[in-house]
Amino acid sequence: MQVWIFVPTNVHSLEVAGLMDVFAEANTPAGQRFYDVRIIAEETRPICCGSGMRLLPDSDYKALPGAPDTLLVAGSVGIPDIPNTGVLEWLARTGPRARRFGSVCTGAFLLGDAGLLDGRRVTTHWQYAALLAERFPEAIVDSDRLFVRDDVLITSAGSSAAIDLGLSLVEEDLGRAVSLYVARRLVVYLKRPGDQSQFSIHLLAQGADRTRLYDVQQHILNHPAADLSVSALASVAAMSARNFTRVFTKEVGISPSEYVNLARIDVARSLLEGTSLSIGTIAAKSGFGSVRAMRRAFLARLGATPAEYRERFESSGDGARPPLS
Repeated sequence: MQVWIFVPTNVHSLEVAGLMDVFAEANTPAGQRFYDVRIIAEETRPICCGSGMRLLPDSDYKALPGAPDTLLVAGSVGIPDIPNTGVLEWLARTGPRARRFGSVCTGAFLLGDAGLLDGRRVTTHWQYAALLAERFPEAIVDSDRLFVRDDVLITSAGSSAAIDLGLSLVEEDLGRAVSLYVARRLVVYLKRPGDQSQFSIHLLAQGADRTRLYDVQQHILNHPAADLSVSALASVAAMSARNFTRVFTKEVGISPSEYVNLARIDVARSLLEGTSLSIGTIAAKSGFGSVRAMRRAFLARLGATPAEYRERFESSGDGARPPLS
């Protein structure tokens, strides 16, 4: 199965290496060279990645007739420069002829330049999602997903999401057991579902400049089932409730109550993904108090019930054909 990865100038090295490692590791349990990965570029000369690492393409796009099974376009640091007309024509012609095609991170802009995003649900790095929607108004941009599958088109978020995308494709081709084998070999956290948010409440907690607010955020994450009312949190911060709400919202970017809700959803998601605890027990441990309250929060934020979320994580493949294993 040929996988072609087109790399623009100033490419993110992690995106290319992550995809290549996923497919290479998948060949071991498959017992054969199931994936044949080739790096394609505008020219065959070495490419300097954004990190400074140099990459030698296997071929330029003009030397490849026909189409691969899978065509993926990597992103660059920032928005990729628009390549020559020949590259765009090649992408426009080759993508639809492949069994599936897509992009990682800002590689979506190259697909858009080739006219391949119109009428499609897509995603990209959250920082560039608004610009993607502005440049390609016919695309349906979802800025809060790790990766999005729209029929044969699959697009993903930032660099590390390339691994999630690759694992999803391996699960589609070879089954969940092989996908989990690869995840363990790469020491990554199993496989995050595509509809998981790009944003992490834990990263958000590291963004507060004020020590007192950081302490409050850690208190919320470490004690999701405690009293996390504004008055209780204001006491932790040693501030008045009114001043705490004002400062927290300004510094963190969301209100204390919204942060608490997101933190509890995050805790519940981790328990749903990594344990066999009952939904009721998870609702209690994550601070929702009742299954009904947790269900309402999940539907509002994730568009799925806790039970549906767990089922998606356990088997999230949505490919076009049954596993080949």
